[in-house]
Amino acid sequence: MSAAPLGLARRGVIVHQGAGQQQGEDWLAEEAPVELRYNGEAFAVMMATPADLEDFAHGFSLSEGRVAQASDIRGVTVHEQLEGYVVDIDAGGVEAVDAGSARLLPGRSGCGLCGSRHLEDVLRPLPKVPDGPVLAADALERALDALAQHQPLNRRTGAVHAAAWASPEGGILHVREDVGRHNALDKLLGALSREGVDMRGGFVLVTSRASYEMVTKAASLGVGLLAAISAPTALAVGLAQASNLTLTGFVRPGRHVVYSHPQRLRDAIP
Repeated sequence: MSAAPLGLARRGVIVHQGAGQQQGEDWLAEEAPVELRYNGEAFAVMMATPADLEDFAHGFSLSEGRVAQASDIRGVTVHEQLEGYVVDIDAGGVEAVDAGSARLLPGRSGCGLCGSRHLEDVLRPLPKVPDGPVLAADALERALDALAQHQPLNRRTGAVHAAAWASPEGGILHVREDVGRHNALDKLLGALSREGVDMRGGFVLVTSRASYEMVTKAASLGVGLLAAISAPTALAVGLAQASNLTLTGFVRPGRHVVYSHPQRLRDAIP
């Protein structure tokens, strides 16, 4: 077998179809332990697709409140090890990790808590998202139509989520993929913050449900509109309402549901 692209693995399979079977190969999404260290101290172990890990480090640090601003991160170094990956984050303004705040339990790729030890860490107060441009509602559909073309890992495996940054007109500008929906969003937010993108000037589209941590991460970095292909949770809607974030779900061709702050969507304003 030839070397697989980053984030992908190729494995032998037996395909059963009808009354016959044949041997073949299949592309699979990689899922590996990724340990995040701040200034040499372990903080969290996440299960993630081992691609775009520098973006992941920046996005996780900002969306989880480990750093106050992107410039606090002075450098990120990724080390591949036999057991997985270690991501060393050199950051200013980060308090030393103690036994009460460290998230040393492995986090599942579908888990948003991943070992948080305190209730206040889970439901921390969110900033009010600043107002931004009013978007045409059909921009959501244009972004949805274009998204599949920007998902190379999912096209081969059918097993990863995507988080996309779209222009007010619905053009796809950035996409990050991961087996975990919240990891994909962290990678996207990290990429945007590293490039200094004004997050009031577009919207985020995710190929997942809009659970509370997706709203928390988006609002923490000033995203004004979060669109999800699946449903939100009641807690996510409450957090979106409180933080001035426009939350839409069930984005489909010709249909979407607005759960909070419809003023950012021109066709959704009563």
